[in-house]
Amino acid sequence: MAEDAQSSPFMKHLASSDKDTRDSALASLRAFLSSRSEISELDLLKLWKGLFYCLWMQDKPAQQQALSRSLASLPSSLKPPVVLPFLRAFWATIAREWTNIEALRLDKYLYLIRQYVNASFRYLSQNGWGNAEGLQRHGEIMAEFPLNAQDTKIPNGLRFHVLDVWVDELEKVDGEWGVEKREVLEALCGPVEALAKEGRLKVVRNAAKETLGDGRLRVWRGQEEEGEKGDAEMEDDDEEWGGIED
Repeated sequence: MAEDAQSSPFMKHLASSDKDTRDSALASLRAFLSSRSEISELDLLKLWKGLFYCLWMQDKPAQQQALSRSLASLPSSLKPPVVLPFLRAFWATIAREWTNIEALRLDKYLYLIRQYVNASFRYLSQNGWGNAEGLQRHGEIMAEFPLNAQDTKIPNGLRFHVLDVWVDELEKVDGEWGVEKREVLEALCGPVEALAKEGRLKVVRNAAKETLGDGRLRVWRGQEEEGEKGDAEMEDDDEEWGGIED
């Protein structure tokens, strides 16, 4: 598979400006991946390096987004033992390549990351969020790469973007978080909580705290009632400038 990941025609065709060619290549890739019950870590990393540069070569914004959505649909077609290793290879690749992304190309990778945050939640939500082992492993992957609290090699820009989209994408997948799913939600929040407490930089810790302070998340976690203002928001209101006093 290592050679296939770099030289197979569908890798080159995924970057085509022709939609039919791109769709055919994606179908070939999907069939190729879905037929396998196990793929080595090395092969997945080589595959994702190829996919990363397929998106790199895609110029038009509409086609960039279409390709990102197509790539984010891949986990749904994989056999269960392959999904989490596939997601880990994605995050490892993004973390490794982040500093090489030029400013003009950054938006398309930010969009791809958002799509993969969503795709990860969608995978975990299958069967009513009932896969405890999957939740734990997913949390370990997030803590290892995009939400890593200590490793200085993980780009802060990646941390900030994942934190920025985290609640939005969780809400898109499941906006109903009653008491019966509280344990699942706490497991999902674990890496963010760890980053808020153990992040090496104050600005990173504050960003994680801001995510945890999102009113939607606080309501889901039972920390406040819907419509109630959180402490941080109340403090902001208190600090608003009220004009010049006489």
